[in-house]
Amino acid sequence: MKNILFVCTGNSARSIIAESIINNEYDDLYKGFSAGSNPTGKINEDVKNYLLSKHYDLSNYRSKNFNEFVNSQIKMDYVITVCNNANNEFCPIWPNKDQIIHWDIEDPVKLLNETNDLNKKDEIIEKAYNNIHKRIKELIYEK
Repeated sequence: MKNILFVCTGNSARSIIAESIINNEYDDLYKGFSAGSNPTGKINEDVKNYLLSKHYDLSNYRSKNFNEFVNSQIKMDYVITVCNNANNEFCPIWPNKDQIIHWDIEDPVKLLNETNDLNKKDEIIEKAYNNIHKRIKELIYEK
């Protein structure tokens, strides 16, 4: 079982999506975690509802700071930053730099905040979800 930590700035959308994909679809191989460099303290409601509609278990999910993992007893096999801000903030302090992978994923929260159209919101989240899921599959099958 390998551990993956997904990091973004707010830990409210992209990293939560990635963590939930790992823990709900690849839990026989990996354990997913997520954190933020400047966490919002809550999961984005639209993202949460989208993931719940996929029947993902989010009962133990929360928005948290990556400092919880820097000196943690949990050994991370991979640390994946899913935004440029987190990559720039997180990489200098992570002890094992060879474990860091960077994915530049567009921030869905910014786009979600610009619309009240529920169909548009679903499209925004679906795009982020599909992008992250594709990258996770590539990571898993190339390792």
